[in-house]
Formats: sequence, structure tokens, C-alpha cells
Amino acid sequence: MKKRGLHELYANDAEKADHTVFGRTSNPMSRRGFLSGLKTLSVLLGAEVVYGQFMPSGLIPAAFAQSDTPFEIEGKDGLVILNDRPVNAETPAHLLDDKVTPANRLFVRNNGIVPSAPNPDTWTLTIEGESAKQSKTFTLNELKQRFKHYTYQLTLECGGNGRAEFSPAATGNQWTTGAVGCPKWTGVRLKDVLQAVGVNDDAVYIGYYGNDQHLSRTPGKAAISRGVPISKAMEDESLIAWEMNGEPLPIMNGFPLRLVFGGWPASTSGKWLSKIVIRNQVHDGAKMLGKAYRVPCEPVAPGTTVPDDEMCIIEAMPIKSLITYPQSGVQHKLSKALAVRGHAWCGSTSVKDMSTSIDFGQTWQKAELSRPANRHAWQHFSTRISFPQTGYYEIWAKAVDETGKAQPMVLPGWNPKGYLNNACHRVAVKVVA
Repeated sequence: MKKRGLHELYANDAEKADHTVFGRTSNPMSRRGFLSGLKTLSVLLGAEVVYGQFMPSGLIPAAFAQSDTPFEIEGKDGLVILNDRPVNAETPAHLLDDKVTPANRLFVRNNGIVPSAPNPDTWTLTIEGESAKQSKTFTLNELKQRFKHYTYQLTLECGGNGRAEFSPAATGNQWTTGAVGCPKWTGVRLKDVLQAVGVNDDAVYIGYYGNDQHLSRTPGKAAISRGVPISKAMEDESLIAWEMNGEPLPIMNGFPLRLVFGGWPASTSGKWLSKIVIRNQVHDGAKMLGKAYRVPCEPVAPGTTVPDDEMCIIEAMPIKSLITYPQSGVQHKLSKALAVRGHAWCGSTSVKDMSTSIDFGQTWQKAELSRPANRHAWQHFSTRISFPQTGYYEIWAKAVDETGKAQPMVLPGWNPKGYLNNACHRVAVKVVA
């Protein structure tokens, strides 16, 4: 019997789910619910909401969004299941504290049925398509022997990470914050392989096909077949990878071969990779059309029905950050400064500044920020926070990229599929004497 996390409990039986906050049981609240009145909040939290006058109306305290129920899955540790057909599971923020994400802590986002016992000794990758100068098939061993190996630390994030915050609700897996990670990937540059096959001047896009089955098990029907513009495919950091952190890829993350495009929606980084097509048009494979991995080309009001031809493909992911320490819901002594740390990333550039707030964004304290290990790797931030009095606080984190774009303090523009939520991450702290 699989364990169910609170995400599942809230989704399936919100009225019956119980939740432990600061060691006490409270009535369940959905993340989109509403609590009015600071006195009510203080009673439920067991502490005064310090700076409560600045708390945005309708905002649910971060303490009510916690889940410590792990989902057990082969090769993974501590992940919370969102769906089991196909398997999708995210990592609680406090388990993403490592600078390099361990394989057992990387989220799982599948669209189909995982291949059964794939054999790396017989695995092949075919390159073809309208804009390929030839069709060529490589064995995995040929890829390893013929092309130079590269290792990059690359950030992968599901385009729907944070979907659970949207209101009206968006369909799909209700990711909170944990569909992201930044392991070290080893493989060959995609551009080296493409150039060895030959790329015509009219090339526009590449598309991928994997050996995962469609949920219907219909022969020849792809579970997912997405891709990227040829310019992204030709970046130095775009890899055909077979290792994560010096070990073979986990089966749930694409063993024995996958694409890795750091900084773009993880859906572009095809797993169980068996074929790449070089296209003279935007790739039109499964989950490239309609509203899949697309947002309105222009902002729309929440709940708006948007025609498919007014939806644009998601490319680089927006500026974002995650507090990985402390774990939300911690109790802390007033007499001591609290160490706070986490990661920040941006899909098209790097992070320039990082700040935290304990008064719901009225004031911000600058944090120390490291440089990325390489392009498209996340960056680490740290700071120490002192509190003026006992009570309930929320620590908010805000990143700013090199172009001056900052994370919004609250939910960004609504879209039908709940993509690209990069609102400030927040964790709850109860300060005690």
C-alpha cells in the first residue's frame, strides 16, 4: 500500500484531512482557502502573527501548507506522490538543501509507462528528420566512445511547479514547490551529435521520442514528444546524458539515456531517449500543441477561456528561489539569530540579488549569493535573521535576475494550465522565548 501525502489527502478528501502545525493538530485548510482576522489566525497558530497588519488579504499562512508524509518509490527517498498513473512525485523543500541534488531526491515527472528493464548494452539512438542530412543510429556505447564527455550541473524544473497555488484551480498534478532539482549530468553535447549527422540550413526545431509507453498502451502512440528550437539544441550545456552525479541515471529519471536542457521546462528534456528528429518546422509531437506547456501570449483575467491559437510555447523558466533551511514550521529561540539558506535560479540568465523578508514584504534583508557552478546551474543563498519579539513569522525569499526582473510577492499571472508560478517562497517560523 502506497503512502499518501497531504497533497493527495487535500485533493481527495479536504474535509477529513488533519494537519499538524507546530506540534498541534489544526483543522484542515486548502491552500486556496481563506482565513479572516488576525485573532483567529493567532489562535490556530498558537502564536501572535507578528507584522500581521502587512499580511496580504486572503493569504493562507505557510504553516498550513506543510506535509511530512513521504512517498516511498524505488530509488527515491522522502518524495511525496501526486499521481501514480503515471508516477509523479515531488520533493519537500527541506529535502532539497544539498547544493547538488542527490539522485534519490530528484522529483519524478512522468507522462507514460516507464520502460521495463531497459538494457543499456542494446540501447540505440536514431537521429533523422526533414532537416537532417542523413539518418543515423548510434548505440549507447558508440555515443560514449565517439564523442567527448561533458559534465554540467543543470537545473530542471517542471513547468507546472507551483500549480497548487492557482485560483481558479488549474488542471494537472498539483505541484507545490518540489518539482525542481539541480544534479550533475554527464553525457555528450547534443550539438556534437547533430553536427556529426549533419544539419541543414532550414532546421528550426528538434523533437524527441522516448521508449515510455502511452498510458493507453496503444502501439506507436507517444506519451510525450516535445522539443526545443535549434538554437537551444546547439547550446554547449544541452546534453544527451547517461549519468547523474557520476552514477547511471535512475530508472524514473530516464535510464539509460535522456536529454537535459537546463533552464527550460523539464518536459523538453526527454527521458528513455530513442530518437531525435531535426525539423524544418516547430515540432508537433505529443504535448506540443493545444494548451500543453503553453501560456496565454497576452495576460488574461483568472478563469478566462483562451483559444489555442492565442497560447505561446513556454521557453526559458522565470526567476525563482526556494528556502531549503529551515523547514517550514520550525520553532526558534528569540535569543538566537536563525540561519536561512536555499537556492535561486533563472532559465535565461543568472541571479543577481537575493533578499528575505519577515514582515510580509514591507522590508527586505539582502542575502549572500554564490555564483553558479556553470550556466543553467542554480545558485545558493544564505543569511541570518534576528526576530524582534516572540510570535508567528513567515520568512519570504525573493530573487532578482541580471535584467532586473524580480519574483512577484504573490501569485503571478493566471493561466489555464497553471504554469510558471514563481511567487516568493515562504516558510513558517514560531519564535519562542
